[in-house]
Amino acid sequence: MNENIVKVDPRDSKLAMAYIYVAFAALALGGFMGLLQVLVRSGRFELPNGVGYYEVLTAHGVLLGLVLTTFFIMGFQFAAISRTAGTLSNKARLTGWIGFIVMTIGTITTTCMIVTNKASVLYTFYAPLQAHFLFYLGLTLVIVGSWVAAAAMIATYIRWRNQNPGVPSPLLSFMVVANNLLWIVATLGVAAEVLFQLLPWSLGLVDTVNVLISRTLFWYFGHPLVYFWLLPAYMGWYVIIPKIIGTKIFSDSLARLVFILFLLFSIPVGFHHQLTEPGIDSGWKFVQVVLTFMVIIPSLMTAFSMFATFEMYGRSKGARGLFGWFKKLPWHDARFVVPFIGMAAFIPAGAGGIINASNQMDQVVHNTIWVTGHFHLTVATTVVLTFFGMCYWLIPHLTGRVLTKAMNKLAIVQAVVWTIGMTLMSGSMHLEGLLGAPRRTSFTTYGDTAQALNWIPYQIAQAVGGSILFLGIILILFIFINLAFFAPKGVQEFPVAESAEGKEKTPLVLENWKIWLTILAALILIAYTVPFADMIQHSPPGSKGFKFW
Repeated sequence: MNENIVKVDPRDSKLAMAYIYVAFAALALGGFMGLLQVLVRSGRFELPNGVGYYEVLTAHGVLLGLVLTTFFIMGFQFAAISRTAGTLSNKARLTGWIGFIVMTIGTITTTCMIVTNKASVLYTFYAPLQAHFLFYLGLTLVIVGSWVAAAAMIATYIRWRNQNPGVPSPLLSFMVVANNLLWIVATLGVAAEVLFQLLPWSLGLVDTVNVLISRTLFWYFGHPLVYFWLLPAYMGWYVIIPKIIGTKIFSDSLARLVFILFLLFSIPVGFHHQLTEPGIDSGWKFVQVVLTFMVIIPSLMTAFSMFATFEMYGRSKGARGLFGWFKKLPWHDARFVVPFIGMAAFIPAGAGGIINASNQMDQVVHNTIWVTGHFHLTVATTVVLTFFGMCYWLIPHLTGRVLTKAMNKLAIVQAVVWTIGMTLMSGSMHLEGLLGAPRRTSFTTYGDTAQALNWIPYQIAQAVGGSILFLGIILILFIFINLAFFAPKGVQEFPVAESAEGKEKTPLVLENWKIWLTILAALILIAYTVPFADMIQHSPPGSKGFKFW
């Protein structure tokens, strides 16, 4: 059986693993910073040696929200494109290594600025908070390096298309390209913010920056960042999970359409994070809120597709009744169980996202710790648990080892520990947010005021949940080290499912990127051109020259 398994080229495996090693190093350090953060919030712990609360907050957000996710996604996508579109060319592989080196240098630079307390800017690096210029330069290198890596993957996809004219590309390769395009277009906003505003300002070349433009450019990037995290998880759900459970992809065309819809509707929607900003006309906020709600459609399509896949599998195993298929799913296999928990978590996470994007309801939770709880349901549960589930076949496949029964059982235990910890921490954050507790604050900020005392039970619950989560981090690091270095040698399959038989042929228009990128550009121009011009025209008095600063 092993002879029939398609393997990623060892040279490409080394490249993919290099990214993943950095991702797990970020998980270890960023997870520890998160533990310190929730302990301080409980009011029962004080950081030693003058370490600041906002220092560990920034380290936690940057290392987990940006470094862990971006490096893991790039590593997984390199493996996926090599597995489905063919071994990388020497030039593409070299380009991937250049991207890795640039990203790593940027990560080290940024991390050094954070741990030396020269960049405690709450992760979102909003003006008027200012960091050391090396913090911004480091983040710029991370973004530029990711562009270089994405270019290598896109070039490999183009090579496959040129060699196979008139044939739909492998679904997983298509998804990788869609996510890379989303990332490149989205990061143009934060790159412009850093290059034209924050870097010159932190270097002292300009005295002020236009804060509204700064925040607008950030949220142009900040919302699609969520989908850059989420779409690789969707790749696992659509393409990997069906193979693991032993069935087919429900619909190739539906999966491609979902990714195109996310590409179109996840970028021109940043204003829904700025509903309380006074400098943006309410009409344009309404336009972007409508576009935000359009993203619900591909999310519901995904839910339909996945449950249809599970039901197809269950019926093939003789399941009866409305939910009989549920019992037939492989609940003993961590490669399925762990991502499935992530899927389930996306139901309340998606509901919370609808609340955040709704004008009236957002007024209740805006800038409260409810939003932090929401992020921990989306990226730290749905996305991260799916990534962990991927690791249980991806890491041994790339390292030439196998997932043992003992590690499989420990992986399920890890997921249960993570779920318990996150339920406590994220749930208490949501409840505390409804009581008005602000995000990004420590216990000492409010002292023993009557309002702060009402929040204490929730903050203690967060400390307990965060401690349990840190135990989950220790477990996943142990599993990762085992799979990377100590598990028995062998061949672990990189599972890629096929489309269900008898389905309609995938329309080639779904891969006509000229059409979709043109529509995307039009949506961005419609959503941002007039509001952006208004921001520049109505800049505060005293701005010199072009009022971008």
